[in-house]
Amino acid sequence: MFPGLGKGINPRKMAAMMKQMGIDINEIENVEEVIIRTPQKDIVFRDAQVTVMDAKGMKTYQVVGTPQEVAREVKIPEEDIKLVMEQAKATEADARNALKETKGDIAAAILKLSKTG
Repeated sequence: MFPGLGKGINPRKMAAMMKQMGIDINEIENVEEVIIRTPQKDIVFRDAQVTVMDAKGMKTYQVVGTPQEVAREVKIPEEDIKLVMEQAKATEADARNALKETKGDIAAAILKLSKTG
């Protein structure tokens, strides 16, 4: 971050310099869990240490810990289930399962059920 200051600098001096530049760094205590959620997966940190750097109102969060990736279940809209049921002449359970297996792809679910039925 600061060329030539990486080795042997006094942490207090570094903190004072950052404060002088308008940068404030604080750790969030007693963090239980951090979750980064994407459409496909959750990235969960159960042992997270979180630091907040506030540079003139712009906050940056740093997460340190062991990530664990958890696949997210595809949410299937009721309209999609009904459409697959009608088109493939399938039960609600079969339509729901086919949509889950095809990750919500309606056409693939209908084809899948049409081949098995």
